[in-house]
Amino acid sequence: MSMPQQTPTNGLTGKISSLDMTRGSSLTDKLAAAAQAKDEAQTDREAIKVSLDELRQREVANLNGANAADLQKQQEQYDAEHGAFLTKHKAHRHQLKELEKEEPLLKENTKRFVLFPIKYNEIWQMYKKAEASFWTAEEIDLGKDLHDWNNRLNENERFFISRILAFFAASDGIVNENLVENFSAEVQIPEAKCFYGFQIMMENIHSETYSLLIDTYIKDPKEADFLFNAIETIPCIKKKADWALRWIADTDALFAERLVAFAAVEGVFFSGSFASIFWLKKRGLMPGLTFSNELICRDEGLHTDFACLLFSHLQNRPDPSIVEKIITEAVAIEKEYFTDALPVSLLGMNANLMCQYVEFVADRLLVALGNKKVYNVTNPFDFMENISLAGKTNFFEKRVSDYQKAGVMAKNSDTKNENAFSFDEDF
Repeated sequence: MSMPQQTPTNGLTGKISSLDMTRGSSLTDKLAAAAQAKDEAQTDREAIKVSLDELRQREVANLNGANAADLQKQQEQYDAEHGAFLTKHKAHRHQLKELEKEEPLLKENTKRFVLFPIKYNEIWQMYKKAEASFWTAEEIDLGKDLHDWNNRLNENERFFISRILAFFAASDGIVNENLVENFSAEVQIPEAKCFYGFQIMMENIHSETYSLLIDTYIKDPKEADFLFNAIETIPCIKKKADWALRWIADTDALFAERLVAFAAVEGVFFSGSFASIFWLKKRGLMPGLTFSNELICRDEGLHTDFACLLFSHLQNRPDPSIVEKIITEAVAIEKEYFTDALPVSLLGMNANLMCQYVEFVADRLLVALGNKKVYNVTNPFDFMENISLAGKTNFFEKRVSDYQKAGVMAKNSDTKNENAFSFDEDF
């Protein structure tokens, strides 16, 4: 059974609804209880305000270099722990590195310049599925969003969403860096090259969309510039970016390890951010933002599915403990992101439930990669029950038909992957 999520309210409504009105039947008792609830709600709002002030102070301190020593120390500690873990598996990883030279997906293929005959049908069908769901930034209607941004969101919510958009705008560029510099060059089968080529284009569209959203909502040029440079200006975003960039730069890492790492970027690092924007949709806010979130969430789920599919085609896969280590590292960073660095309490969400949700998504990813679950938790957010990263069930059919190229999805509907990575299903 899923745990109930915290309902978005101004604080007072939720507290009054939880009072036991069968006790203290007098009007005086009821008024006193309501007054107490109001005081508690005000305290909650003040706590969030302090938290927002602290977050702004951290950002200023970071720009001034005040946090440089602490951040460097954290980085050195992570590098030491990560290095020690990899050293433990040094012999196993060295053996796999040698075997990579004969890996069918990676071995030089003189037939890679011609598509037909299709040899890897599952991989080809994944490409056709991506092709069928093409869309562009121009299709997003932001006409009503600016009114909501200025009049219906409070300062806490605007701060939170702006940082989420800043993370997304930068992260799609990082994903593309890896695709262009590494994966699309390393993989030798034409079916996979087709998918990566299309993914590169879609990541460009995602990046354009997030940049357009920031440009639409943020009218202060200095603030917009601050957000566009989030990898350098916002520590919590820099931490996530650095983790991904290290995997791009690590020439000793196995292809399989990097495949898992970028499945974690698109499957774990994006999960909480997607959920926080769907939270706004539940409240009827920001229709342009939330619709673009649906499209991008679906795309990223397909990309995560594809990583898992390629991983399953590898003949020599790393030890499950290595896969688990990569995913749990990403989970730890993502949980810190939403509890300390950018608290979801700013948005009126429950931080513990958000952490549980990240764990739930990570378990889905681990299973899709052939591992066992680590966290064994259920989906705590009922508003995510009908959202699937992979576009399973009827997600494509529920979208506006103009965004789906005719015929392709109908052909593929009978061959859907029952093990596809999902953002919402219990199992």
